[in-house]
Amino acid sequence: MELNKIEILLEKYFQGETSIAEENELRNYFSSLNVAQHLEQYKPMFGYFPLVKEQMLKQEIPLLPIPKFRDGDKKHHVVWLSIAASVVVLLGIGTYVFYNYDNANEKQDLGTYDDPEVALKETQKALALLSNNVNVGIESVYYIQEYQDSKELIFKQ
Repeated sequence: MELNKIEILLEKYFQGETSIAEENELRNYFSSLNVAQHLEQYKPMFGYFPLVKEQMLKQEIPLLPIPKFRDGDKKHHVVWLSIAASVVVLLGIGTYVFYNYDNANEKQDLGTYDDPEVALKETQKALALLSNNVNVGIESVYYIQEYQDSKELIFKQ
């Protein structure tokens, strides 16, 4: 009966559905000497976790020293930092004003024509391009209709 319970726990373990208590029970089973022959393959896996848990890093990690500023140096850095921030803000404001000023002063071309004859020719050209594309779309509808007619001949409904 215990072997059946261990197999069920193993299945739950691999599905990720076990509790901590059930995992401890599996570790205890696989650390014992009476492990079933067909479950021997899982013994190293459950024996590995306690070994790794006890391992400690013995090598020291060197830490970089924190630079110490003298009072004058710290103030010096703060001054330069504030000057740099001011320059960045002024450049941002200047760029914003420059681009908005240019856009406001530009005469926006809305595609209007002073001469009615030129406007008529341009409108006819645009409508001709549009009608060519619409005609291509209508031709594809004819193909679909032909397909529909053929389908109705083959599959009489």
